[in-house]
Amino acid sequence: MTLNFLARNRSVLIYGASLAVLLFLMKWLEWRFIIVDHDFELYAGALAIIFTSLGIWLAIKLGRPKTVIIEKEVIINGAYFVLNEKERERLGLSKREIEVLQLMADGLSNHQIASRLFVSINTIKTHSSKLFGKLEVERRTHAVDKAKKLNLIP
Repeated sequence: MTLNFLARNRSVLIYGASLAVLLFLMKWLEWRFIIVDHDFELYAGALAIIFTSLGIWLAIKLGRPKTVIIEKEVIINGAYFVLNEKERERLGLSKREIEVLQLMADGLSNHQIASRLFVSINTIKTHSSKLFGKLEVERRTHAVDKAKKLNLIP
C-alpha cells in the first residue's frame, strides 16, 4: 500500500522536495547576506545584550538591602531576657538606639561602636545624646543601668 502511494504520487513528492530544498537554499543565502552585510550591528547588539544583562545582575546583587536581626530573647545565666517592647515604644527608642545602648553596655567606646555599626563617630554621638535625653540620664553608666532596669537590654 505504501509502495502504491509512492508510485502514484512520485512526481508530487519530487516536486515538493525540490521546492523545500530551494526554499532552504534561498533562506540560507538570505541569512548569509544579512550576516555579511550587518556583521558590525549584530556583534554590537550581542555585546549590548551581554553588558545589559551583566548590569542588571550586578544591580540586583548590590541593591539588596542588608538586614539586621535583633534577637529579642537572650539566655543569661539560665534566665531568658525578653525585650520590653511597651517600654521601648513609650520612650520612643529606635532599634538602632537599642543596638547602640547594648554596645555601650558591652563596654565599647564611641569609636569601636561606630566601626562595628559601620557609621561615623558623629552618628554615634548623636544616638548617644538622644538616648540620654529619652532615658533622662547624663552618663553612659546611668543609661545602661536604667535600660537594664527597664528590660531594654540584657
